[in-house]
Amino acid sequence: MTRPQRPIDVSPTFCIDVGATNTPSPPAEAIGTRIGAAILDALQRMLTSQERQNQLLEELVKQMSIGQRQRNQELQQWRSAHPKLAVACREAAETLGKVQSEFLGQITDEVRENGEYLADGEFMLQEFVDRFGPRLAHLNGVLQVLAQLGAPPPTETNAGE
Repeated sequence: MTRPQRPIDVSPTFCIDVGATNTPSPPAEAIGTRIGAAILDALQRMLTSQERQNQLLEELVKQMSIGQRQRNQELQQWRSAHPKLAVACREAAETLGKVQSEFLGQITDEVRENGEYLADGEFMLQEFVDRFGPRLAHLNGVLQVLAQLGAPPPTETNAGE
Protein backbone atom coordinates (compact mmCIF):
# COMPACT_ATOMS: atom_id res chain seq x y z
CA MET A 1 0.00 0.00 0.00
CA THR A 2 1.30 3.35 -0.91
CA ARG A 3 0.41 6.41 0.98
CA PRO A 4 -0.01 9.64 -0.88
CA GLN A 5 2.99 11.83 -0.26
CA ARG A 6 2.46 15.28 1.09
CA PRO A 7 4.72 18.07 -0.05
CA ILE A 8 7.19 19.09 2.61
CA ASP A 9 7.00 22.73 3.62
CA VAL A 10 10.53 24.05 4.06
CA SER A 11 9.68 27.70 4.54
CA PRO A 12 10.74 29.04 7.94
CA THR A 13 7.70 29.50 10.10
CA PHE A 14 9.40 30.17 13.39
CA CYS A 15 12.77 30.85 15.00
CA ILE A 16 14.15 29.37 18.15
CA ASP A 17 16.75 31.39 20.02
CA VAL A 18 18.96 29.22 22.16
CA GLY A 19 21.22 32.05 23.27
CA ALA A 20 21.49 33.44 26.78
CA THR A 21 19.78 36.71 25.96
CA ASN A 22 16.08 37.21 25.85
CA THR A 23 16.07 39.43 22.76
CA PRO A 24 13.94 37.96 20.03
CA SER A 25 15.63 37.39 16.68
CA PRO A 26 14.14 39.14 13.68
CA PRO A 27 12.04 37.07 11.34
CA ALA A 28 13.83 35.42 8.45
CA GLU A 29 11.84 37.48 5.95
CA ALA A 30 13.16 40.70 7.47
CA ILE A 31 16.74 39.42 7.28
CA GLY A 32 16.23 38.39 3.65
CA THR A 33 14.79 41.80 2.82
CA ARG A 34 17.77 43.59 4.39
CA ILE A 35 20.25 41.36 2.58
CA GLY A 36 18.42 41.88 -0.71
CA ALA A 37 18.43 45.65 -0.19
CA ALA A 38 22.16 45.60 0.59
CA ILE A 39 22.89 43.56 -2.53
CA LEU A 40 20.75 45.87 -4.64
CA ASP A 41 22.54 48.92 -3.22
CA ALA A 42 25.96 47.36 -3.92
CA LEU A 43 24.94 46.50 -7.49
CA GLN A 44 23.69 50.03 -8.08
CA ARG A 45 26.98 51.48 -6.81
CA MET A 46 28.91 49.09 -9.07
CA LEU A 47 26.78 50.12 -12.05
CA THR A 48 27.37 53.81 -11.32
CA SER A 49 31.10 53.17 -11.02
CA GLN A 50 31.21 51.24 -14.30
CA GLU A 51 29.28 53.98 -16.08
CA ARG A 52 31.82 56.54 -14.83
CA GLN A 53 34.70 54.32 -15.99
CA ASN A 54 33.09 54.07 -19.43
CA GLN A 55 32.79 57.84 -19.62
CA LEU A 56 36.44 58.28 -18.68
CA LEU A 57 37.51 55.68 -21.26
CA GLU A 58 35.48 57.41 -23.96
CA GLU A 59 37.15 60.72 -23.11
CA LEU A 60 40.57 59.08 -23.17
CA VAL A 61 39.90 57.52 -26.58
CA LYS A 62 38.72 60.90 -27.90
CA GLN A 63 41.88 62.62 -26.69
CA MET A 64 44.12 59.94 -28.16
CA SER A 65 42.30 59.90 -31.48
CA ILE A 66 42.50 63.70 -31.76
CA GLY A 67 46.30 63.51 -31.61
CA GLN A 68 46.40 60.64 -34.06
CA ARG A 69 44.09 62.40 -36.51
CA GLN A 70 46.16 65.56 -36.27
CA ARG A 71 49.36 63.61 -36.96
CA ASN A 72 47.73 61.86 -39.94
CA GLN A 73 46.55 65.22 -41.28
CA GLU A 74 50.04 66.68 -40.99
CA LEU A 75 51.55 63.67 -42.75
CA GLN A 76 48.96 63.92 -45.51
CA GLN A 77 49.68 67.62 -45.97
CA TRP A 78 53.40 66.86 -46.19
CA ARG A 79 52.78 64.10 -48.75
CA SER A 80 50.59 66.42 -50.81
CA ALA A 81 53.23 69.14 -50.72
CA HIS A 82 56.03 66.71 -51.65
CA PRO A 83 54.53 63.92 -53.78
CA LYS A 84 57.80 62.94 -55.48
CA LEU A 85 59.65 62.84 -52.18
CA ALA A 86 56.89 60.71 -50.65
CA VAL A 87 57.28 58.17 -53.46
CA ALA A 88 61.07 58.26 -53.03
CA CYS A 89 60.66 57.67 -49.28
CA ARG A 90 58.43 54.67 -49.98
CA GLU A 91 60.99 53.18 -52.38
CA ALA A 92 63.84 53.87 -49.94
CA ALA A 93 61.86 52.23 -47.13
CA GLU A 94 61.33 49.12 -49.26
CA THR A 95 65.04 48.94 -50.06
CA LEU A 96 66.06 49.53 -46.46
CA GLY A 97 63.58 46.86 -45.41
CA LYS A 98 65.53 44.36 -47.50
CA VAL A 99 68.81 45.63 -46.03
CA GLN A 100 67.34 45.28 -42.55
CA SER A 101 66.31 41.69 -43.30
CA GLU A 102 69.84 40.83 -44.42
CA PHE A 103 71.30 42.56 -41.37
CA LEU A 104 68.96 40.63 -39.06
CA GLY A 105 70.09 37.45 -40.83
CA GLN A 106 73.71 38.32 -40.02
CA ILE A 107 72.79 38.97 -36.39
CA THR A 108 70.95 35.67 -36.04
CA ASP A 109 73.84 33.79 -37.66
CA GLU A 110 76.23 35.41 -35.20
CA VAL A 111 74.03 34.46 -32.26
CA ARG A 112 73.64 30.91 -33.52
CA GLU A 113 77.41 30.46 -33.99
CA ASN A 114 78.48 32.13 -30.73
CA GLY A 115 75.48 31.63 -28.47
CA GLU A 116 77.32 29.78 -25.73
CA TYR A 117 80.07 32.43 -25.60
CA LEU A 118 77.48 35.20 -25.46
CA ALA A 119 75.67 33.50 -22.59
CA ASP A 120 78.82 32.73 -20.60
CA GLY A 121 80.97 35.78 -21.14
CA GLU A 122 80.07 39.33 -20.23
CA PHE A 123 82.79 40.65 -22.54
CA MET A 124 81.47 38.73 -25.57
CA LEU A 125 77.94 39.88 -24.94
CA GLN A 126 79.02 43.50 -24.61
CA GLU A 127 81.10 43.20 -27.78
CA PHE A 128 78.08 41.79 -29.63
CA VAL A 129 75.76 44.57 -28.42
CA ASP A 130 78.34 47.25 -29.24
CA ARG A 131 78.84 45.85 -32.71
CA PHE A 132 75.21 45.33 -33.74
CA GLY A 133 73.07 47.42 -31.35
CA PRO A 134 73.68 50.99 -32.57
CA ARG A 135 73.45 50.04 -36.25
CA LEU A 136 70.22 48.15 -35.68
CA ALA A 137 68.69 50.98 -33.61
CA HIS A 138 69.65 53.64 -36.16
CA LEU A 139 68.51 51.54 -39.10
CA ASN A 140 65.15 50.94 -37.40
CA GLY A 141 64.74 54.67 -36.73
CA VAL A 142 65.53 55.69 -40.31
CA LEU A 143 63.32 52.94 -41.68
CA GLN A 144 60.43 54.02 -39.49
CA VAL A 145 60.66 57.66 -40.62
CA LEU A 146 60.87 56.70 -44.29
CA ALA A 147 57.97 54.26 -43.94
CA GLN A 148 55.76 56.90 -42.30
CA LEU A 149 56.58 59.58 -44.84
CA GLY A 150 56.23 57.22 -47.77
CA ALA A 151 53.11 55.39 -46.58
CA PRO A 152 50.03 55.74 -48.74
CA PRO A 153 47.29 57.90 -47.23
CA PRO A 154 44.87 56.05 -44.95
CA THR A 155 41.68 54.75 -46.51
CA GLU A 156 38.31 56.08 -45.40
CA THR A 157 37.64 53.00 -43.22
CA ASN A 158 40.96 53.42 -41.37
CA ALA A 159 40.76 57.22 -41.02
CA GLY A 160 38.14 57.03 -38.26
CA GLU A 161 40.12 54.63 -36.09
